[in-house]
Amino acid sequence: MTAIKGKLIAIGGNEDKGTEPEANFQQKNNLNFFELQILSRIVHETKHGRDSHIEVITSASSIPVEVGENYLQAFSKVGCTNIQIMDIRNREDCLNPEYIERIKNCDCVMMSGGNQLRLSTIFGGTEILKILHDRLQHDEFVIAGTSAGAMAMSNTMIYQGSSAGALIKGEVKITTGLAFIKDVIIDSHFDKRGRFGRLAQAVASNPSCIGIGLGEDTGVMITGNNHLEAIGSGLVIIVDGHGIRHSNIADLSDGQPISIENLVVHVMTKGNAYRLADRKFFIEEEARS
Repeated sequence: MTAIKGKLIAIGGNEDKGTEPEANFQQKNNLNFFELQILSRIVHETKHGRDSHIEVITSASSIPVEVGENYLQAFSKVGCTNIQIMDIRNREDCLNPEYIERIKNCDCVMMSGGNQLRLSTIFGGTEILKILHDRLQHDEFVIAGTSAGAMAMSNTMIYQGSSAGALIKGEVKITTGLAFIKDVIIDSHFDKRGRFGRLAQAVASNPSCIGIGLGEDTGVMITGNNHLEAIGSGLVIIVDGHGIRHSNIADLSDGQPISIENLVVHVMTKGNAYRLADRKFFIEEEARS
């Protein structure tokens, strides 16, 4: 697992702020994507703190103008005013030299919620994505994302799957994400929307990956491509499939129920830590080696 100089902050989101809901969940108009506690932590982790230049990417959202304005207001509440919105709506926008230059010079990128497939299809293979990868590897650079913006961070990304049918083969759809971190699968709105089943199916299909289920107003800060620290007020669920002894998923036809033996689950709260390399849970945020 290759260490990186930058940091990833993945957040489970809050009530919808443009996130496209499942059929069983009522869309809310609340644009407060997370509490200021987590927003403050993002600012704190950036190189220059409140003086940092933060670029907000609203590409995932179906209401980018409203979401962008909400970010401007939220960051201002924690004293951070050097915020710009990148209104990138298609791959052609990614060629804009101004956006490319801003990505090269900012201290942090924040990706909003919405539809994670928009992020992978708009940014995949672009110069902007290459710059983000390079800066994460070599600079004191922060990439943060909430909801869809968090789910798109990994190389293996859930892009579709209802909670109700999550342990039925074929109900969970997976594709390639932005690959800021490998061998993990991130899901958001985890406890509120009952998404354990769909993360379990995703991990059973990809047992080399660690599943990370993020509750609302909750997240993880990932350093060195290895060390996870739980932040925020809720729960982070870790799903480890390395020790699976039995899974019938490869032999089933779509529409049949899945069985899995020896799936390991950890429940983390603020201050708990987890190391991906050796799959170790720590009660206190203590060991980074």
